[in-house]
Order: sequence, then structure tokens, then C-alpha cells
Amino acid sequence: MTEVDRFIGDIADQRRRDEARRLDGLFRDVTGWRPRLWSGRMIGYGSYDYIYASGHSGTSLATGFAPGARQISLYIMPGYEAFPEIMSRLGRHRTGKACVYLARLDDADETALRDLIRAGLERLGGRWPVSPS
Repeated sequence: MTEVDRFIGDIADQRRRDEARRLDGLFRDVTGWRPRLWSGRMIGYGSYDYIYASGHSGTSLATGFAPGARQISLYIMPGYEAFPEIMSRLGRHRTGKACVYLARLDDADETALRDLIRAGLERLGGRWPVSPS
């Protein structure tokens, strides 16, 4: 059993646990990559190294999600603003800087979600080299 499998299995809420398993399958299918646990709570697929003009640098997950108690956070790096057509098809959601928040996975259109993951990875790959996980 992997660290990600244990993490998902330890989610107390059955619905959120089922959503996490569905999302894991979806992200694996779209990316072709195995997940890795980031910061103990984010399930990430792929990674990239970045360096900003300020000199700040690091490594981050390329895409992924975090199943929270109140919402699911989807990580679309470097953001979703360039994809208004996809976002309009996604369904009920809220947004942050590089996150899309879903109260329930069933509120999202799966085709739009798949398109968003692909588009985010393509855009990210145009800026930084993305490595599979």
C-alpha cells in the first residue's frame, strides 16, 4: 500500500474518500503518472522546478488535488485564467489563485475537468519543464 493509498483510506468521511479515489483514477488516467503525497495532504501528479525573477525557487506538484473536509481543492498550475471556455463548462466551483474548489465532485463535469487538467499541464510545460511522477 502506498502513502497516497493510506492517506485516502484514512479520510474519515466516506463520500469524500470515494471522491478522492475517483479523482485519483481520473488524474492517473489523464496524466499517465502515479501520485505522490505533497505536504502530507496534497495528492500530486508530476512535478516542476521553478525560479522566479526575485530568485525564489523550488519544486512543486504539476497538478493534483487535496480532499478537504469542506471542499476539494484542485491544483491547476500555473492557474486556470487562460481557460475560460473550459471553466464555463466545469459546473459549480469557486476559484483561488491556482486552485479550483469543488464542494462535491458530482457538481463538476468530468469532461471539462479532464480538459482542464490537460490544458493546465500543457500551459505549465510551456513555461517550466514538467517531470512525470
